[in-house]
Amino acid sequence: MYETMEMRAVLAGLLKEEMRRDETVMVLDADLARANGTLGLQQEFPERALDVGIAEANMACIAAGLSSYGFKPFIFSFCPFVTRRICDQAAISIAYAKRNVKIVGTDPGISAELNGGTHMSVEDVGVMRSIPGMVIFEPVDGDQLAKAMPEIFAYEGPVYIRLFRKAPAQSYFTDPEYRFQLMKADVMRAGTDVTLFATGIEAGEAMKAAALLEKEGTSAEVINVHTLKPVDTETAIASVRKTGCAVSCENHNVVGGLGSALAEAFAREYPVPMEYIGIQDHFGEVGRMPFLMEKFRMRAEDIAAAAKKVIAKK
Repeated sequence: MYETMEMRAVLAGLLKEEMRRDETVMVLDADLARANGTLGLQQEFPERALDVGIAEANMACIAAGLSSYGFKPFIFSFCPFVTRRICDQAAISIAYAKRNVKIVGTDPGISAELNGGTHMSVEDVGVMRSIPGMVIFEPVDGDQLAKAMPEIFAYEGPVYIRLFRKAPAQSYFTDPEYRFQLMKADVMRAGTDVTLFATGIEAGEAMKAAALLEKEGTSAEVINVHTLKPVDTETAIASVRKTGCAVSCENHNVVGGLGSALAEAFAREYPVPMEYIGIQDHFGEVGRMPFLMEKFRMRAEDIAAAAKKVIAKK
């Protein structure tokens, strides 16, 4: 249903429906409503969809205050501006105060493309993971996002939504039988030799990598970790008990993100060899996605190579 739509348009449409049903839902933007796809909400709900200007920290505090009066605010900006720029407000005004604020960061990691290194949030998951009580969600495609939003609307507490703005190259969650669970990872493909854990745009690359490995006789399990905090350790550990090794695949610094969360879980309960696909502790740079995917070795071919390497360590 949503496979050809930009992710920002999917989220804006879902918010429009919810705002029509629930008059306590509000949307706040920091001068990026057009870029984030929420400009139409300001036109339909002028008293509940507000632009606060280029003042992200103020936006977070306004949202916290609105939440204390029973409103359900969603705040929007590019990923670095709603994570590292508002870290203190997210930690104290929102999370410490247990406010029901949803934080939407768009253009994660290399998807910032020509906006370059200053706008490439390679550390945002690490920042938000370190805040107690913060849930982190990153959808793969519009259909998964649509299935997730009812749970996110109903969830009482802070959630950081890491949103790829554009339409993904391929949709994987179009099956009408698919049932989303916010705190449960999805096994996208079963396998026995290695587990590929992936989130966001890297889920598609992991599926392609599994197909490449299959041609060589290697069976790869692919698990989409859509909720990065809290990580579904039950599903993750059950998989590596079977495969004996893992590769984490993320559009983020390999320090502090999905790979770190999984390694922490495995170290406690079932240590296995791991390899890490992502930005290797490096700032981003200006470039188009294909160039950046190749430069930071985040393609399916790179995941397949990492899988072979980790299998050899078993």
